[in-house]
Amino acid sequence: MLITLLLGHLPNVPNIYAAQIIGSGCSVSHVGYLSAIAHEFERLTGTKVLVRGGGSAVGIEDLSAGRVDFATSCRKKMPTDPDDIEFIQVAWCALVFIVHKSNPIDNITIDDVRGIYKGKITNWKQLNGPDMPIRVFILRAGRGLSGVESSINEMVLEGKTPTANALTSASTAIVEQLVERTPEGFAASGFSSAHKRDVKMLKLNGTSPNKKNIARGRYPLKRPFFILIPKNPKIETQKFIDFILSKEGQRFISSQGVVSLSDIR
Repeated sequence: MLITLLLGHLPNVPNIYAAQIIGSGCSVSHVGYLSAIAHEFERLTGTKVLVRGGGSAVGIEDLSAGRVDFATSCRKKMPTDPDDIEFIQVAWCALVFIVHKSNPIDNITIDDVRGIYKGKITNWKQLNGPDMPIRVFILRAGRGLSGVESSINEMVLEGKTPTANALTSASTAIVEQLVERTPEGFAASGFSSAHKRDVKMLKLNGTSPNKKNIARGRYPLKRPFFILIPKNPKIETQKFIDFILSKEGQRFISSQGVVSLSDIR
């Protein structure tokens, strides 16, 4: 009691008893909107929200094991995912293809992308670019299936997996950073994080991957963002979800350059 009274009279002392929730998962979500909206929710409510990336598969595993209060994912629920986890859509993203800023290539077709991932297109000169080998970076989760990996397999390779000789990483953030410093690099990522990186996002079949084109359905590879919670979430977790889905929360997500649910027309 004495400690409580003393702390109450001291300015600028953090409230060590403040509510706290923890989340992990999709790296694209983390960079795109989650870190920012977590800070905004903390500012408004005093509830501390600790978030980290790691990938959709990591988030699902963490949530299932009870290590976190919520998770994020940029892939839909699969039959192998735990039944007691609820997937709640909170925004939209899109699968994009990124290269180094110095690469003169601006546009790629879906057939070109398939050719790269199947190992049939191995040099940029095959796409009317410079004579240098294409260095492919692929996201591959240690366990389970990541959101970007799942999107490539389903939306580009029609259920198959990439067979090209590639450098793999378990994190989208690392893949994006590799492309930032590799002139011959090529990778897939999510629009919501890629547009904040120092990379070039390629047009796909002549359509630019920008917020307006994704929202209006012009860009073809749109995919949902989810937050995952257990069947009986903590009160603070539910309040965080309610804030994200509110008009204020959706406006905040849109302000981060991410396609909110309300942006879709």
